[in-house]
Amino acid sequence: MSNEEVQKLLQRITFDPKQCGGRPCIRGMRIRVVDILEMVTAEVPIDEILSDFPYLEKDDIRAALLYATKQLDHSVISA
Repeated sequence: MSNEEVQKLLQRITFDPKQCGGRPCIRGMRIRVVDILEMVTAEVPIDEILSDFPYLEKDDIRAALLYATKQLDHSVISA
């Protein structure tokens, strides 16, 4: 995936302190990244997620997964 594609996907993740406690959400909606991650972890098929939440797009799910990987990709330094 090119850097341009990565940036385009990550633009789908929004933060608003007045919405969902400032947690990362999808495109300014009240569906949090963690909601999508929990569904994927529970092995809910992507097609079912998209059917249950018709305002979501496949790239929203991809963006949530990408955001999570970026959050975990950092060094851990122990004292």
